[in-house]
Amino acid sequence: MRPIRTADERFSNLKDYAFAPNYLEVNDGEGIKLRIHYVDEGPADGDVILLLHGQPTWSYLYRHMIPDLVEAGLRVIAPDLVGFGKSDKPTAIDDYTYASHVSWMSQWLTALNLNKVTLFCQDWGGLIGLRLVTAFPERFARVIVANTGLPVGMIPEEFAPTLQEAYKTLPVVEAHELQERFKDTSGIPGFLYWRKFCAETPDLDIGKVIAFTSGKDIDEEIVRAYNAPFPSEEYKAGARTFPCLVPLFHDEAEVDENKHAWTVLESFEKPLLTAFSDNDPVTSGGEKRFQKNVPGAQGQNHVTIANAGHFLQDEQPEACVQAILAFIKANP
Repeated sequence: MRPIRTADERFSNLKDYAFAPNYLEVNDGEGIKLRIHYVDEGPADGDVILLLHGQPTWSYLYRHMIPDLVEAGLRVIAPDLVGFGKSDKPTAIDDYTYASHVSWMSQWLTALNLNKVTLFCQDWGGLIGLRLVTAFPERFARVIVANTGLPVGMIPEEFAPTLQEAYKTLPVVEAHELQERFKDTSGIPGFLYWRKFCAETPDLDIGKVIAFTSGKDIDEEIVRAYNAPFPSEEYKAGARTFPCLVPLFHDEAEVDENKHAWTVLESFEKPLLTAFSDNDPVTSGGEKRFQKNVPGAQGQNHVTIANAGHFLQDEQPEACVQAILAFIKANP
C-alpha cells in the first residue's frame, strides 16, 4: 500500500469550513499507518454526535450542521473516511475493501474511546457506521439513519447472471444522466450505471457529480471544496471503488457480515430514527426495513426531509439538525 496525502493548501479558505483539524493514525493491517482527519467541535464533555459521510463527499458535507449542533451543546465529531477529505488516500483500487473501511473506522472509534454516541449516517456512512453500531453497541446511545442502508445482496439471485453479464458492456453515461438512470426502474438498476461511471469515466469530477445530483444550485466555491481532496487522478482510488464494494449481488464480499449485522439490529432496542429525504432515487424506500425490523425504531417519530435529494445534509441542513435535536430530546 502507498498512501498519499492531499496538501493542506488545497483546503485553504474553503467556503463555510473553518474548523480546526484533528488527526489520528490507524493501522492498515500490514504495518502501514493511515492518518484519519476529523472535525471535533463543541464541549469536550458534551454528548457526542458522530456525523459520517459517504461517497464521494467528505466532512465538508456537514459544514452547515456542525455549528448549529455545537450551539445546542453537543460535541460534534465528523471524520473523513480513508480516501476522502483530509484523510490519507491509498493509491490502488485493491487497497480498498468494505472490511478494511470497517476495520479502519473501528480502530478510530475505539482509539478516541467514544461512548454514549448518537450516530447520524448517510450513504457509505451508514454501510460503515451501522457495522460500527453492531460491533460496538455499548458505545452508541441512538442512531439516525438517513439515505443509506445495510445491503445483503439486493439483486435477486435469479437476475444476477443476466445483470452481471450486462454490466460488462454497459455504457459509461455522462454525470448529468445518472439521476434519470436511478429514476428509471424499468430496466438495469441505476446503481449499476453509477458503479460503471465511477470505475471507468475518464473524468471523475466530484464537484460536478454533487452539483448534478443536488436539488439546488451549487456555486463554484462549493464545487471547488468538494474537489479539494482530489488534486489529480492518483487521489481518487477510494472514490472510484466505493460503488463496487456495495454488496448488490449475493456472491459479493461482506454479504454474510451484513446479514450478521442485521441480526444484531433486529434485537437493537436503543432509539433508532429514519430521516430519509423525499427525492432520493438511490435509497427510496430503504427506511421501511429499519422501521419494521429494529425494535428501537418502534414508536419513533420518523421524519421525511422534504425538498432534498441524496445529499440531504447539503440541501436541507436545518431540517436535518431539527430532526436530530428533536430525536435526542424525545429519547434522553
